[in-house]
Amino acid sequence: MLLRIWLLTTLVILFALSVLTGPAGLTLVDTVRALFLGQGEAATLVMREIRLPRAILGVMVGASLGLSGAAMQGYLRNPLAEPGLIGVSGSAALGAVIVLQTGLAAAWWLALPMAALGGALAAVMLILLLAGPRGSSLTLILAGIAISALAGAMTTLVLNLSPNPFAASEVVFWMMGSLSDRSFDHVWIALPFMIIGWVLLLSLGRPLDVLTLGEDAAATMGVETRRVRMVMVLGIAACVGAATAVAGAIGFVGLVVPHVLRPFVGARPSALLWASALGGAAMVLAADLAVRLILPDRDLKLGVLMAIIGAPFFLHLIYKTRGELR
Repeated sequence: MLLRIWLLTTLVILFALSVLTGPAGLTLVDTVRALFLGQGEAATLVMREIRLPRAILGVMVGASLGLSGAAMQGYLRNPLAEPGLIGVSGSAALGAVIVLQTGLAAAWWLALPMAALGGALAAVMLILLLAGPRGSSLTLILAGIAISALAGAMTTLVLNLSPNPFAASEVVFWMMGSLSDRSFDHVWIALPFMIIGWVLLLSLGRPLDVLTLGEDAAATMGVETRRVRMVMVLGIAACVGAATAVAGAIGFVGLVVPHVLRPFVGARPSALLWASALGGAAMVLAADLAVRLILPDRDLKLGVLMAIIGAPFFLHLIYKTRGELR
């Protein structure tokens, strides 16, 4: 309970700072009046159409990635697991890259997020087809790795054959991940899919708790592991696919946040789901604030900063896990 209060308080503070921080040079009084009263046409535009949707998307994307990571680690019972393991994020990125390269993204503003969501859906169908209804956790991981590798190879091929250097540059920048230049249109596109994903993943609390005893023990206690796997894959696809569709590729949130918060919830997967959703939202908001403050004139990408933070942590986690296995 205390952890939830602390995470919620941190999230509220970071959300307020995200809305109030920016290069527009507005005072605190101006921002509050513009946001709540609509005073000042330019200030109202900045607050309601630029900063507010950016902050809301930060919460949505962070919660989706954190929750997906906690569900994946709980199902596989492995702290090194993360949402990208099943290839959904890579396939979503491939769909977005194709419409960027072909110019459809410039012709229709909905083409980019819809193509990314389509790529995520295609990945889910392939995973379920390859893993099969009776496949094990190992089969699911291998199918995800194969799909992720294929999506990465196809993305590289598109960039390699690109005749337009400007389109290739746009693709590279999009793949770095960012919350800048987003509007409420992006919020409304991603929100329905994310809500579906949140509901599916949060419903797995008790089954994931039972799975800590092993799949055989869980089966004897009435947990249908095939159903749990299906719900988890669909939930992660909805969350990660929607997040990638509106924010690009942002990694390590689903890996770092559950691992940091796990000791505070007694290693219970059901409690970790809620904690990771709140912690992921707070982490993305904090990183987005850092992006705006560290290099405000150079457009430092959110995904780049997350990789700089997450990669050393991942190496530390591997080293720690190796030490525990000796």
